[in-house]
Amino acid sequence: MDANSLKSIPLFADLSEHERGQVARWADEVEVQPGKHLADQGQFAYEFFVIEEGSAVVTKNGEHITDLGAGDFFGEIALMETDRRTATVTASSPMRLIVMHGRDFREMASEMPHVAEKIRTAIKERTES
Repeated sequence: MDANSLKSIPLFADLSEHERGQVARWADEVEVQPGKHLADQGQFAYEFFVIEEGSAVVTKNGEHITDLGAGDFFGEIALMETDRRTATVTASSPMRLIVMHGRDFREMASEMPHVAEKIRTAIKERTES
């Protein structure tokens, strides 16, 4: 993936050029169509997602929790804390996503503690509400 495209993503915007290059090596870009299940509640987690374009709906136990859009990320709770998905995320429009496999996500969190801290803050906000 192109490291320059990471500049527009809030999670990665303050990274150095070198750090964005490293994230780009760890990540892939994928496009999905509406209705695609990106994460299913209760399933084991293997990826972390950042939305570049499009939108998704988040449900838990069949109840609508929130909507996600460009710049939002998901999948971090299961990779950092629980092993299993805590909610279902479904594409509600055509989407372009940055996808990072668990091993690469954990390496990023280890090598870039300032990114990991942003992610931990989001986890805290999401699990307390």
